[in-house]
Amino acid sequence: MPRTILHLDLDAFYCSVEETQNPQLRGKPFAVGGKPNERGVVASCSYAARAFGVRSAMPMSRALRLCRELIIIPGRHHMYREYSEKVMDKLRSLTPLLEQISIDEAFLDVTDIQADKTRLALDLQTAIRTELNLPSSIGIASNKLVAKIATEVGKKSNKKTNEPPFGLTVVPAGEESQFLDPLPADMLWGVGPKTNARLAELGIHTIGDIARWPEKELVRLFGENGRDLWQHANGIDNRPVATESETKSISQETTFNVDIRDEKTLEKTLREQSKEVARQLRKNDLAGKTVKIKIRWPDFTTLTRQTTLPTSTDNEDDIYRAAVKLMNAVRKPNQPVRLLGVGVSGIGTPARQLSLWDAGSEKSRKLQEVVDQLQEKYGKSIIHKGDR
Repeated sequence: MPRTILHLDLDAFYCSVEETQNPQLRGKPFAVGGKPNERGVVASCSYAARAFGVRSAMPMSRALRLCRELIIIPGRHHMYREYSEKVMDKLRSLTPLLEQISIDEAFLDVTDIQADKTRLALDLQTAIRTELNLPSSIGIASNKLVAKIATEVGKKSNKKTNEPPFGLTVVPAGEESQFLDPLPADMLWGVGPKTNARLAELGIHTIGDIARWPEKELVRLFGENGRDLWQHANGIDNRPVATESETKSISQETTFNVDIRDEKTLEKTLREQSKEVARQLRKNDLAGKTVKIKIRWPDFTTLTRQTTLPTSTDNEDDIYRAAVKLMNAVRKPNQPVRLLGVGVSGIGTPARQLSLWDAGSEKSRKLQEVVDQLQEKYGKSIIHKGDR
């Protein structure tokens, strides 16, 4: 019996939330992100802005050159989290088999829901639009891989460039290969710019082209990634929807718009990532013992390194110190970095047994919990650590 997986993506999420607070923004070119004179980057942009060529992860200075009337709005991440949680609660009301993969994206296993799946998706889109004023796109298929690609196809098929797509694409079981066949190769998971260029050299341009190559030949050319390419191109993906109770790690990563050489900038990035990972751990009353980093060089070579701490932690300083040490162990001086990430695994409920000498650290933890609550309610800028 094939599974039925629903993938939901909230369209232009940050901008859509801003429009709920200020309806006058609707139809106007605007972007959420940093200031152009501070090397700010576009975090999200409205569909009206996209018509000018503005895109996420673009330097805000370039976005302004493309669209001189662009309205710039600073991000309000506490508000985005609140709206995200409302959407996820609505999804959980359908099924507990939910895997949230980002603030605006999730998979649901709706196999056992006794309803027409297309009607289910339409009703879900309508409810999110009516109750929360948020647009969404949905893909439905027999596995996660095809469902996510179906969502992307639905979004790209939208002809009204100034409006959210509200895409809905259903791929019937047994038609996965037929659906994937004509799509560009770089829509497939695992095909980045470097792999896509190599495939083009071989005359491989579509997902169907990959599927028709012998699996053994792809393995010879691309190693184990070649096996994944062949399976994915043939619509094969057996991964189940991983629910929250199966959380094994918490991580944050950043892909820089330009390669970063400056050590202070990299350390600041690690600090912010460590802070967010620690906040998520505390929010879920968890702690982790293994700190790991992910680092990618400009040629797309990607390394991961990890270290195990003496005790489990939910403290950003512990995570940050371990992450910096790991980065310095693999990065040469002045070596440019394309992507940097921090994660914590070995997760469990934190032990809180204290000795007399631990009183100071317990006070520090309680203080951090208060800071978490303030930042959750009023935003991260409401309070922060002073310079030492």
